[in-house]
Amino acid sequence: MSSASSAAREQENPDFPTACVVLADGTIFYGRGFGATGIVEAELCFNTAMTGYQEIMTDPSYAGQAITFTFPHIGNTGVTAEDDETADPVARAMIVKWDPTEPSNWRSEQTLSAWLSKRGRIGVGGIDTRRLTRAIRQQGAPHVAIQHATDGAFDIPALLQKARDFAGLEGQDLAIEVTCAQSYNWNEQRWAWPDGFTQRSTAGKKVVAIDFGAKRNILRCLASAGCDVTVLPATATAAEILAHNPSGVFLSNGPGDPAATGEYAVPMIREILDTTDLPVFGICLGHQMLALALGGKTLKMNHGHHGANHPVKETASGKVEITSMNHGFAVDATSLPAGVTETHVSLFDGSNCGIAMTDRPVFSVQHHPEASPGPQDSFYLFERFVASM
Repeated sequence: MSSASSAAREQENPDFPTACVVLADGTIFYGRGFGATGIVEAELCFNTAMTGYQEIMTDPSYAGQAITFTFPHIGNTGVTAEDDETADPVARAMIVKWDPTEPSNWRSEQTLSAWLSKRGRIGVGGIDTRRLTRAIRQQGAPHVAIQHATDGAFDIPALLQKARDFAGLEGQDLAIEVTCAQSYNWNEQRWAWPDGFTQRSTAGKKVVAIDFGAKRNILRCLASAGCDVTVLPATATAAEILAHNPSGVFLSNGPGDPAATGEYAVPMIREILDTTDLPVFGICLGHQMLALALGGKTLKMNHGHHGANHPVKETASGKVEITSMNHGFAVDATSLPAGVTETHVSLFDGSNCGIAMTDRPVFSVQHHPEASPGPQDSFYLFERFVASM
């Protein structure tokens, strides 16, 4: 069937399926495709955030994953280059309940569908996302194959085999795929009305940030908190880091299995800890890397935490923060050695959300204090890091 005739058929029958999501257990969801056409395999997760779909799709921590958005109004504010957390979408596909509508927002530069198409990412609309979310919770981040074909021609047996053959994220070092190719300096600060993003104009604390898949807004938060930031690739050695004579070291977020990335990152972190007294701050994968370096262990979660409404309690003060989260692995709090304390816990399931050394300014959190999207309750952690220097 020609693309013209398939498009005409779809216009005549809006329920005509042009996309499908095939789970490894054989469950099939049919919907309407938007964005790029093609086939992709991924681990499927769900995100409960009500805003920030563009930031979520461009978060490097989503490498290897397709995202089911539980909030139905996805695409209604369009997209703008200012909201990209990295150069291109990293998540492999997005699945939504309602087809994206024409954007209604003064910042919008193009439609979500056009943006996805240009960036080579598949979108699927018209899906019962509640049912799909239940499947994710029950099956534990299932493997899927997703196809967008304008003629509605799907080879279901082949797609099912692709879903079953997908390697998954366990044992995968995906940070190496999303890290920067070379070092660079960063001085852009957080967006603020009316000037938008501004540049640091005064000298600050020298911080080396290790890029395991860093979000831009993390770097902006460091700059806004008073840091002159130099970003190094995930494979940077301790000697390369210390050559910059930093006042502190930051370990960024990122995708994949922390144990796999830890093969090269953990020795570097241990050398920093053993040979210096520098403050160290980690977020997400950086949190997991620090825990491994201190002697702890990590584990794969059933379906992970992905959203902008996760309550986290700081154990020392009892204060509850609403946080943004995106992780499928977690630190095993029972594995933490002497001298390392649990500082934050999830109020959803009690999982670990933060650690700190008891005698040094070395700490990390599982949640995202930089938000984008999400609340900014935890921004104080950046200020705490700067104060420790």
